[in-house]
Amino acid sequence: MCARVHQSYDQRVLRAVLFDFGGVILTSPFEAFAAYERDVGLPDGFLRSVNATNPDTNAWARLERSEFDIDEFVVAFESEARDLGHEVDGARVLECLRGEVRPSMVAALRACREQFATGLLTNNFLTGSPDWSSGGSFHELVDLFDVVVESSRVGCRKPERRFYEIALEELGITADEAVFLDDLGVNLKPAREMGMTTIKVVDPDAALAELAVVTGLDLSAP
Repeated sequence: MCARVHQSYDQRVLRAVLFDFGGVILTSPFEAFAAYERDVGLPDGFLRSVNATNPDTNAWARLERSEFDIDEFVVAFESEARDLGHEVDGARVLECLRGEVRPSMVAALRACREQFATGLLTNNFLTGSPDWSSGGSFHELVDLFDVVVESSRVGCRKPERRFYEIALEELGITADEAVFLDDLGVNLKPAREMGMTTIKVVDPDAALAELAVVTGLDLSAP
């Protein structure tokens, strides 16, 4: 799976492959959001609409920058949802972030790290529990990355430009030497404006096919 099959994308020098966690390495939390909405009778997409309201200063953003702890988040998020017309259980919403590992993405990550530096760029939060972080407890996967940038620890988050700058500084590369995979276009836009090659992960298989072209690696299933 790790054999190089052709030259790098657009003849540029690629030095690092950067991955988001939830929605890329793990299944998307949006599926769990939708299930919760169906279960309690919320309108489709309601939780995402709460997150999209005042996205830089709302409860979710403050949680991911460690400005709120979980209890503070729950109170604030429930209030924001109430302002938009519906009652939610903030603690249960956080449980939706427990995703499942995508084996094909992990295999691609392993292949990429044989040829390139690898980075994990994740918006997350501190739970105070050793058993799980946002998205779950996956220490064996985190160990596959050369650099891990977590919003909860650096005090900024995607899509803030500083977040990407930290990743580049820690890897010792420039933006045009990196490709970044994320499931949200809003997170890819600043990376692309900085000069990174970006891949939006909607269909994981399609994203991996695009990554194979960018890296010149054979990322087909073994």
